[in-house]
Amino acid sequence: MGAKTVEMVEIEGHALHLTNLEKVFWPDQNLTKAHMIKYYMEIAPLLLSYIYNRPLVMKRYPDGIHGDFFYQKECPFYAPEWIETYPVKHTHKVINYIVCNNVATLVWMANQGCLEIHGWLSRSDNIDYPDLAVIDLDPAEGVPFREVMRVALIVREALNMLGISGYPKTSGSSGMHIFIPLSGEYTFSEVAAAMKHLAEIIVGAYPDGVTVERNVIRRSGKVYMDYLQNGRGKTMAFPYSLRPEPGAPVSTPLTWDEVEEMNIDPGGFNILTIFDRVKKTGDIFSGMFANKQSLKPLLKIAPDTANSLAHDLQPPNI
Repeated sequence: MGAKTVEMVEIEGHALHLTNLEKVFWPDQNLTKAHMIKYYMEIAPLLLSYIYNRPLVMKRYPDGIHGDFFYQKECPFYAPEWIETYPVKHTHKVINYIVCNNVATLVWMANQGCLEIHGWLSRSDNIDYPDLAVIDLDPAEGVPFREVMRVALIVREALNMLGISGYPKTSGSSGMHIFIPLSGEYTFSEVAAAMKHLAEIIVGAYPDGVTVERNVIRRSGKVYMDYLQNGRGKTMAFPYSLRPEPGAPVSTPLTWDEVEEMNIDPGGFNILTIFDRVKKTGDIFSGMFANKQSLKPLLKIAPDTANSLAHDLQPPNI
């Protein structure tokens, strides 16, 4: 793929006109739109399995990471007829979300400047029942990534006590996400309630380092546990999505052993290094969806049990 103004390619029988390929998206490394499209073409065998049948929101950066961006939920009217969509009824309207189940759609989205792959936590065949819960660890400004990993290990310990498995990944920015695969039997409200209970347990165990305070000013020095990301219609950057940060970082699955070692530089997982990592480690989350977890221990937890659990949790020394 060259850095031409327009280039026509054929993918899976579909003709795509790729435009503005020479436009710089990550100035610090002189990475262009062409690099981004090439990345998504090559990572597609991994990425597509995670976003299969999920309604997607396009987060578009037409002028690169330092330009204006916008979210686009409705599939644009000019999209090719072969772009699959799924209608979701919201309170006041129906939105036709893009569903990306093939390489051609992924490349078309990238050509629209869709830098991040944001998907629902449910799939179109069971839209109101998520197959993922997410624990979003978002550090306040100045909080080091080692502290985020420390909180992640506390979360893992709490989950283990409840008989629940979680899967950690870098957010691709300064935080971490922990995915919990589900059977699709819980509503969004139930999943959010379960994650709220978990967040409150973690805050009880480590009040000096963790908060559920929504006011950004009041989060200073702490890691915010955003359980509200589990609401209906919320979207999440999925594994192997690029992020609009210097260095073109990638949201990357981790092993818990890596988190325990406390030696992760999230910026080290990026558009230039991710393929070597995957070649070495494989797709760390490959068996995740087969390991469906029950949220009953969290949904039915009594206040005194939650307090006892918080008391027993020990933040790891770093």
